[in-house]
Amino acid sequence: MIDPQLLRNDTELVAQRLRTKRHEFDVERFQALESQRKQLQVESEDLQAKRNAKSKEIGKIKAQGGDVDAIKSEVAAFADRLKAAQGELAQVQESLLAITDVMPNMPHESVPQGNSEDDNIEVLRWGTPGQFDFPVKDHVDLGQDANAMDFETATKIAGPRFVVMRGELVRMHRALIQYMLNTHVEEHGYEEVYAPYLVNQASLIGTGQFSKFADHDLFATQSEDGYYLIPTAEVPVTNIVRDSLLSEQELPKKWVAHTPCFRREAGSYGRDTRGMIRQHQFEKVELVQIVHPSESYDRLEELTLNAEAILQGLELPYRKVVLCGGDLGFSAAKTYDLEVWLPGQDAYREISSCSNFEAFQARRMKARFRSNSKKTELVHTLNGSGLAVGRTLLAIMENFQQADGSITIPEVLRGYMGGRSQIFETK
Repeated sequence: MIDPQLLRNDTELVAQRLRTKRHEFDVERFQALESQRKQLQVESEDLQAKRNAKSKEIGKIKAQGGDVDAIKSEVAAFADRLKAAQGELAQVQESLLAITDVMPNMPHESVPQGNSEDDNIEVLRWGTPGQFDFPVKDHVDLGQDANAMDFETATKIAGPRFVVMRGELVRMHRALIQYMLNTHVEEHGYEEVYAPYLVNQASLIGTGQFSKFADHDLFATQSEDGYYLIPTAEVPVTNIVRDSLLSEQELPKKWVAHTPCFRREAGSYGRDTRGMIRQHQFEKVELVQIVHPSESYDRLEELTLNAEAILQGLELPYRKVVLCGGDLGFSAAKTYDLEVWLPGQDAYREISSCSNFEAFQARRMKARFRSNSKKTELVHTLNGSGLAVGRTLLAIMENFQQADGSITIPEVLRGYMGGRSQIFETK
């Protein structure tokens, strides 16, 4: 959440910055409610003090043998008014929460203006899309022709936006996960963690994926326990530091986790219904960093480079864009998207988002550290996909396809694939 002091003391600045994210902050209503909150807070504290003082008088009067009926009536009147004031205060606080709970993080000042992905700014292009002397197929045709990708059976088992994969393709999927994890642990200095795939509501609130006042994209269990399937490993891994007080020497924390991810995709409105681009269940290798506030933007560059290293190792052409305000996620202050080239779509498509959330998540999670000067501060949190496994798999299929329908295995994966150089080879 946004710093409450900044919200109260510089409301207009907050409103101006949030417009970059296309979020209209009702300043007049917020200020009116905030004025009521202050008034009721002062009144409640005053009534509490008066009731306590009068209650103490009762004991003294009793000790002196005096009549306490009148003062008891006063105490009862204070108690009644206090109860009413506290009820009104609770209603005002709930109304304020309805405003602030759906209020996104403020974008960093370097975030460009814009309304949609069309306004994102390209900052890097790596690799050259290959030239093919035969008709290019997308991953769906390649996978189905090899009997390795089955959407019809998945729909029978579960519904649309699922897939059943078989044989060599599943092995390559698994190889990608191993390659990503090993690279991030051995070369980039992350600690691998295994985290729950089910989380509670508090964890989702902490990272900004849940609001009681807005729709969400989550799958909830039907049990009374209130569990939700994770939309990304960002949720359980970042929440490791919820309600924690770290020492400055413990920063940065760098974690990597492989998990399945589950999303309703309720807002996609029929987009990417073909193939594996946008599914309800998919796998990701996620990078999370918990850092000192003074380092967070340097760490964002580092984390993004870590994700880029996987694409470069696989020799997949990609571009890096900085998201404009209108395309920026709810909790993010700044985001880089990595978009891989897909010959089957003749387009670059997102394969990783790397974001700095500054203190937005940490404030929700009460994730703090004690500096060397003994001051307690909020940490900054970052995360990024390193990478989305399914999209990486289909990018390899499309970029490394051959005229006979076989797929050349990128050199860095061959050790995970028994030394083979191709899959879907013609027998």
